[in-house]
Amino acid sequence: PSPSSSTPGTEQREKQYRAHQGSGDHRGGVTGARTYFYTDEAKCDQHMETFLRCIDASSGSSEDGFSAIKLTALARPQFLVRFSEVLLKWRRFFYQMAAEQGQAGRAVLDTKLEVEKLQEALANLNIVSKAESQQWFTGENLDTSGTMDLLDWNSLFDRRSKLSRPLLIPNKKTGQLEPLLSRFSEEEELQMKRVLQRMDVLAKRAMEKGVRLMVDAEQSYFQPAISRLTVETQRCFNRSQPIIYNTYQCYLKEAYNNVTGDVELSRREGWHFGTKLVRGAYMEQERERAAQMGYEDPINPTYEKTNEMYHRCLDYVLEEIKHSRKASVMVASHNEDTVKFTLRRMMELGIHPSDKKVCFGQLLGMCDQITFPLGE
Repeated sequence: PSPSSSTPGTEQREKQYRAHQGSGDHRGGVTGARTYFYTDEAKCDQHMETFLRCIDASSGSSEDGFSAIKLTALARPQFLVRFSEVLLKWRRFFYQMAAEQGQAGRAVLDTKLEVEKLQEALANLNIVSKAESQQWFTGENLDTSGTMDLLDWNSLFDRRSKLSRPLLIPNKKTGQLEPLLSRFSEEEELQMKRVLQRMDVLAKRAMEKGVRLMVDAEQSYFQPAISRLTVETQRCFNRSQPIIYNTYQCYLKEAYNNVTGDVELSRREGWHFGTKLVRGAYMEQERERAAQMGYEDPINPTYEKTNEMYHRCLDYVLEEIKHSRKASVMVASHNEDTVKFTLRRMMELGIHPSDKKVCFGQLLGMCDQITFPLGE
C-alpha cells in the first residue's frame, strides 16, 4: 500500500514505532529515571569495548574480515524507539504534503513535491512564514527543477537544529499542530551524540584493521533509527570502500523502498553502498506486537512474497554493482534457490567472485550442503 496519508493503513503504521510496556527497554517499570541514564551509558561503553575486541579478533583471523554489531547494545533501546517515531512522523508529513499535491501512491523516488506549492502549504498551516521557508529551501537542498523528493526532505530534517523554534507539524488525526520533537529531551539529544560517537570509534578501528563492520537489523520499531544512524556512519566512512554495511530485512513490506532509497542516496553523495540482505528474524514477535497494539503487520503476508522481495532487492543491488562498481552485498541466506539465483545473475551481469563485490553468509553447521559447494 502507498505510505501516503490518504491510505487507511497510515495511522496504524504510526503505532508501530510507539513504545509500550515491554518494548524498547529491558527493565519493566523503568520510565526514563535519570539514574538509569548514566548506568545505561556506562553499559553501552562496555559493549563498545567488547565490539572493539571483536574487530581486532576478526582482523587477526582473516583478510577482509567482518565484524557484526548491534545498535541496541550501543544506545538505549527506548531512545531508538523514540527516534524511530520522530523519523516516521517526518516521513509521514512528506507523504501528507504529497497527497495534497495529488501524488498519492507513486513509487518512493518518483514522489516529488513542488517547492512553491509546499511553501504556500507551510505558510497556510502557520508552520513557518514564507520568508522562513525560503531559508529552508536554499539551493543546496534542491535539484534545479524546483521539486524535492524524500531524500531532499530527509536532508531538511538534518538541518532542524538550525531552526529558531521547535518545528510544528500537523497531526492528521486531530488537525492540530504538534512539535515534531516533542518527545526529545536534552538527555536524548545527548544519547544521539553518544551513539554516533561510539559508532565512529568502531568504524575508525574497523578501517584501521581492514575489517568490514556489519550493523545488524533488529525489530521494526527500532529499525528506522538504526538504519538512519548506520547511513550517517556510511556517509563518513564509505568514501573510498564499503567499510560499513547496513542490513535490510526482506520480510518487511518496506524493504525494497528502503534499499532503493539508500542506494540512490549513496549515488548522489558518492559513497560506497554496503549491504547485508537477510530474510528476517523477528516474525512471531512482530506479528504479536502488531496485533496487541492494533497496527498493520509490517511483514509480508507469505513466505513466497518474502522470497520475491529478497530477489528483487538483491537484483537491484547487483545491477548497481554492475553499473557503478560502488556497491557490495552479503547474501545472508540458507536458501539454495537464492544462492543459485545469485550465482546466475552474477554470471549474467559479469560480476566475478574475484571482484569481491558479492559474498555469502551462512551460519556454521547450518546447510553445509550449500556452504561447501559454494566455497569451492
